Amino acid sequence: MMTKQLKRFGESVSRRKVLGGIGVTGAAALAGCGGNGGGSSEETSTTESTSTSGAGSDSGPLTAGGSSTVYPITSDASSVWNYNPPASDTEYWPASEYGIDTDEAMADYWAGLYGFEASGSGSPPFKVSVGLSHSGVGLTKVMQEQVDIGDASAPVEAELEDVDYDKFVDHVVGVDAQPIVVSQHLYENGVQGLNAETVRAIYQGEITNWSEVDGYTGDDMEIQAVGRSVGSGTDTSFRVNMLGSADAEMPGVDVRRGENQQVAATVKNSDNAIAYMALAFVSDQVPAISLTFEGTTYTPGENLSDKGYPLSRDLHCYTYEGTSNKEAAFLRMLIHDFGQGQYVEPAGYATLSDSRQEEELSKLPDPQ
Repeated sequence: MMTKQLKRFGESVSRRKVLGGIGVTGAAALAGCGGNGGGSSEETSTTESTSTSGAGSDSGPLTAGGSSTVYPITSDASSVWNYNPPASDTEYWPASEYGIDTDEAMADYWAGLYGFEASGSGSPPFKVSVGLSHSGVGLTKVMQEQVDIGDASAPVEAELEDVDYDKFVDHVVGVDAQPIVVSQHLYENGVQGLNAETVRAIYQGEITNWSEVDGYTGDDMEIQAVGRSVGSGTDTSFRVNMLGSADAEMPGVDVRRGENQQVAATVKNSDNAIAYMALAFVSDQVPAISLTFEGTTYTPGENLSDKGYPLSRDLHCYTYEGTSNKEAAFLRMLIHDFGQGQYVEPAGYATLSDSRQEEELSKLPDPQ
């Protein structure tokens, strides 16, 4: 589906990586204007703006927030949107590579599909601000009209109770094949693959020492089982797919972390940790291992996106009570081949198939 070979983050330092690292505020500064950026948060806190300015309407900025798993997609996209690269900047706006014939700047083009006029100053027709917290927080905020788009790494039905699910519009923007990761010390001592039964036993407190795990060649060492905070989409997905229920008990968990970044840091700085987290945060210091599930071995970099892999889940951008033109402009960019190639795949996620793209685009208002 993609028309070029894309670079993964970490392979080289480009202006895209630098801009993505700057975040929304920095990108807005590059464009000569202010903005609100998302930052890290503790387990129960959020940096998302609680202002309702623009939420649920086509005026004001577009606001989004929620899942730290979806954050690399929407945050990077928002940074470039706020920069609004001109057609001549083909690193950030390689329109022709995706079959787009335009002389307009990037945000001007996508917003213009829905009737938003270019500012004439180089700034985008409207700004985009993305906050960082958890799936449940993002879904609650979109329902309360505090943000326009709620990022979530689990379906709303698995995150919220006693709400009108029919009012949520689910826009899937990518697929995350969530891996099991271990500390580098464990990987170097034989823990390069586990079966699902062993992982379940660890998180249910039935296996507590690495000496009890087949393949481990090191000394006796207690297991540090790292979990995501309750209410995160990653935690919900793990419970549902590995333990059979969103309410499954996990007495083996030793520590919980609020965000994928914090999980990765804990595993990196430990020699006895195991965790589950988004694929985008795997590194040499936080290696992913294979998982054997129902007779099939799923290996990172090979087949984690297969339907049979139990920890593969959709990445969602929810709107509420319909989808406004402002929301549709940004979401159409993400779902189009351009967004899939520029923001989804470089973040380490699987892109939507052609049929899934068509399905998701059909949920958006038609361009004007």
